[in-house]
Amino acid sequence: MTTVTNAYGFTAYGGPDVERFLDLPLPSPGPGELLIEVHAAGVNPVDWKVREGTHRSFLPLDLPAVFGREAAGVVVGLGPGVAGFAVGDAVFGSSARGCGGYATHAVLTADFTIPKPEGLSFTDAAALPVAAGTAYDSVRGLDMTAGETLLILGVGGGVGVAAAQLAASKGVSVVGTASRAKRDFVASLGATPVPYDSDDTADRLAAALPNGADAVLDLVGGDALDTVSALMSPGCRVLTVAGPDTAARFGARPLSRANRAETLGELAHRVQDGRLHPHVREIFPFAEAPSALRAVETGHPWGKVVLEIRTGPR
Repeated sequence: MTTVTNAYGFTAYGGPDVERFLDLPLPSPGPGELLIEVHAAGVNPVDWKVREGTHRSFLPLDLPAVFGREAAGVVVGLGPGVAGFAVGDAVFGSSARGCGGYATHAVLTADFTIPKPEGLSFTDAAALPVAAGTAYDSVRGLDMTAGETLLILGVGGGVGVAAAQLAASKGVSVVGTASRAKRDFVASLGATPVPYDSDDTADRLAAALPNGADAVLDLVGGDALDTVSALMSPGCRVLTVAGPDTAARFGARPLSRANRAETLGELAHRVQDGRLHPHVREIFPFAEAPSALRAVETGHPWGKVVLEIRTGPR
């Protein structure tokens, strides 16, 4: 086996200018960890936020650090105490230590890694742990039941796309805000689209929510909740990416994701039975990792962006 991993990461905290392709020593899996040869890695907004240093207080990293919090590939090494996996298994899951997926080899946490089902591509599998995992925990945390109405602010990104599908599959009526360009795409998720870039957004939201929203999933932050407060039904449950002061005013809880293999299993099952589509919009080759990051940092892609690290059957 090689002793070097090719990776894409950053050498200091800052903007895109600190990003580099790196040749690093092959990582060793510790207790409860797996070493995989990476076939695909998911690209998420949190990746560039980590580079900027906004997560330093709770995710300290040794620099240089490698981007990527989710990956899919083939097991090539097992850490002490790992059971239920073998070298050669195709798997997907969360990067150990909060990063490391944008590389030819990566360490995953065994407790949040599962075998990749046959028929699920590596690129689709790599798109699931972060965004769809967060969406799954959000819909479950909001305790949505059939017949209720969920308002998703910012439905067009990875978390919103998955949350809309998961809620709709439970019989929940979903209304989602997105740009006018994403109207048809949002409708395809089973949600009622409301453009946020329209002069009559407030009127359209009111028309789409005649009885108000039973729950709100705020993926925009800032003052987004203030703009829809009048549409919240009594007892409305709220999850938000906004800061603690805004969350406190609405009795909202922060968005979070629990690292559970059970969640990945549920997501994979829903993909296989057609209730959830990963909606990978664009697959970038590893050599274009900078462009993949820019797509989620400066653009507004619908669905997921994935890096293909190792070419081959998908």
